[in-house]
Amino acid sequence: MAKDQSPASIGERAMFAPDAAPFALPPAKRVAADVTGEGIADARPAASPPRAMPRASTTPAFRWLAKASLPAWGDAVRAARRAAETELDRGIAFVLAPVFLAVGAIIYFALAREPALASLAAGAVVLGILALATRSRPALNMPIAAVLLLVLGALAAKTETLRADTKMLGGEVTTRLEGTVARIERLASGRVRLTIDVTATARPVLRHAPDRVRLSARRIPDGVAAGASVWGLVRLMPPSGPVRPDSYDFSFESYFDGIGASGYFLSGPEPISSAAKASAVSAFKVAVERYRHAVAERISGHIGGAEGEIAAALVVGVRAGIPEEVNEALRKAGIYHIISISGLHMALVAGSIMWMLRSGFALFPDFASRHAVKKYAAALALIGLAGYLFISGAEVAAQRSFIMIAVMLAAVLLDRAALTLRNLAIAAIIVIALSPHEVVGPSFQMSFAATVALVGVYAAWSDWRTERPAGPPLARSLPVRLLRAVLLGFAGLAVTSIAAGGATAIYAAWHFQQMPSLGLFTNLAAMPIVSFVVMPFAVLGSLAMPFGLDGPFFQVMGIGLAWTVAIAQWFAERSPSDIVGLVPASAVAVLTVALLVATVFSTWLRLAAVPIAAAGFFLLVERPEPDLFASEDGRLVGLGIGDGIAVNRARPSQFTADNWRRALQADAVVRPEGRQQRSAAQSADATGGGTGAAMNLDGAAGFVCGDGLCLARHPTGVTVAHALDTQAATDACAVAEVIVIEDATAANACRWSDALVVTGRDLAVGGSAAIVLSDDAPAEIRFAIATPYRPWHDQRRFSRAARGLPPYRRPAAETRQLGAKPSGPARSAVGQDETGQ
Repeated sequence: MAKDQSPASIGERAMFAPDAAPFALPPAKRVAADVTGEGIADARPAASPPRAMPRASTTPAFRWLAKASLPAWGDAVRAARRAAETELDRGIAFVLAPVFLAVGAIIYFALAREPALASLAAGAVVLGILALATRSRPALNMPIAAVLLLVLGALAAKTETLRADTKMLGGEVTTRLEGTVARIERLASGRVRLTIDVTATARPVLRHAPDRVRLSARRIPDGVAAGASVWGLVRLMPPSGPVRPDSYDFSFESYFDGIGASGYFLSGPEPISSAAKASAVSAFKVAVERYRHAVAERISGHIGGAEGEIAAALVVGVRAGIPEEVNEALRKAGIYHIISISGLHMALVAGSIMWMLRSGFALFPDFASRHAVKKYAAALALIGLAGYLFISGAEVAAQRSFIMIAVMLAAVLLDRAALTLRNLAIAAIIVIALSPHEVVGPSFQMSFAATVALVGVYAAWSDWRTERPAGPPLARSLPVRLLRAVLLGFAGLAVTSIAAGGATAIYAAWHFQQMPSLGLFTNLAAMPIVSFVVMPFAVLGSLAMPFGLDGPFFQVMGIGLAWTVAIAQWFAERSPSDIVGLVPASAVAVLTVALLVATVFSTWLRLAAVPIAAAGFFLLVERPEPDLFASEDGRLVGLGIGDGIAVNRARPSQFTADNWRRALQADAVVRPEGRQQRSAAQSADATGGGTGAAMNLDGAAGFVCGDGLCLARHPTGVTVAHALDTQAATDACAVAEVIVIEDATAANACRWSDALVVTGRDLAVGGSAAIVLSDDAPAEIRFAIATPYRPWHDQRRFSRAARGLPPYRRPAAETRQLGAKPSGPARSAVGQDETGQ
């Protein structure tokens, strides 16, 4: 067959000629395209690549930058088409599949209304049929397949929501509760937190009682462990919403964790006998939980102090006992990721097991030469990793990490490359199918962002090693080789920290409004200790525990952790402020696209990540900056005043105040002057009298309070008021432009003025609020929760505040009877609603 000599064919060959084309490829040895979809990490040198396939480089081609003029538009389009075809041949469509699934799940959770299951299922069926019918037309098939993946992601999220179906408490209630202890956590404060599966409630009987609650107690009797039945007088509260719009939603997490309420014991817990027989699954969970508790106590007993609690967290996932000051030091230093069992710990455990097994096999050279000892080590590492997953508590982050490492170990067993984008895509698909709600959380986003960045860096490094000219090995002395190995190890650790830290920085800023400023240096100093001392001796101690020989290993582990904590505290004390304020969601989305383009693409098309990233950083300039926050219970407001945030309560919620402070990039929390709460005499005669007009705000640093009212002035000149009730709000109508009323029964007391009035009922219905103030325009308000409610917020409709009712006051005689031990079947109290209020 004669060669094609058409002008178009000649032009294409000239364009891709080694020396003449603007997108020319260096005359290095050719690399065959990996049509199996394993990614660039699996590329192999090809003996004779097909002549019809123009050679596409796996590294960006910068030669055109040296040209005097840009390439012709037609040539650039043809080069882009050729590169896109190469990307498709290498399996980029499969690698991007979990991305579209995740986006579909995110769209579902962000919808204003709950979509119907039938609509999503019908859409998936129709798109599936269209995708099959258009297989011969790739230009049409690929967009249809992308939309199908979006719908499948939303369908998976909808299915998980229906599967969870958690019964959530509607309002605060005091009741007697009986249940089975599922988990016990001893807090650093000395209190104990119990997760309890509810079996009965009494005085009142909750007709819509949650199935599982989380309660704290001052102490627990001896003998109370996982699986025990207990009773006690408890104060239950529904899961709260976000402390501000776009922040962490406790209701959302509680719904998918199966926690329907939280609270504390007023008396008890006391053990009781139970005739109910646990199922096999429940008995297995109880046995695992008791074993975890025993191992945690054994490890902390060997090591002691904060290091012992951290060691227990690393081995069995019990981290409630770590002192908060140590947590804060690790967080500020940028190495808090060593606490939560995730990909790092799973990789270190699997790597330690494989290294020890292969080293042991190497002692028997005859056996090692005749058998695939690498596969034996991978199989045993997979078994050990599964055991580690069970004793660590099998939390969602640990499950996700186990799936990722298990896929890579399975690749070793099947003689495939372990660290590839294809394997990462398989792990992501499994995780999204099992727990779609995780895609909107920081754990999923940061974990996969760090992993995809590391895989991309590894692939680029492998390409560089393959394409660089090979030279004769240099003769080096033993000290030089050792020094070179140490320097290369630190260089690799630095590159790993930069890649992972850079990839996760935007998500840390988005979720936590914090970015550790010295995290790179802390990781360089601490991670060698964690990798070569802490985790290997944790594995050795765990293996030696059944034989009673674990003490020395855990003591060495404790020494390594003491060094790690000391390094973290040293860097934390010298770290500047790590608060970055609010980050726009649009910037997070655009920078995520840039990260994917830079790491997933293998041809020069990855250069597109540069302008996309530039657009993302440009979006960071325009940050949303509310001026005033109000909590969902109406009790607390926070006003940004320069470098601080002023609050109306002398003892505000520490968690809420810190969250607001980070959002506004404030350095300090300014307490109020005076006292807002009325005395008994003032409450009995709350007739008003112009209290608001009498307050002098000149020279006040924050709120000035008195007789049920707090006033503060924003730098724009706008006056903000917080009132306990309608009477106090009436006093502020003439002087304040924004008034927040704590009382849920209050109405708008300032109808005759232009003031923005937010009542306790408004906040109970819509959640916490963020308000933007202006000296020449009306204030703008945004609530954290939209209506109609999604399933994880539907319980808000039943709270007394959302219905405009005052808090329930129990009669004194009924209160005295609540502490009595149950002696018979529970009976519902007359006249009480479904929450017992």
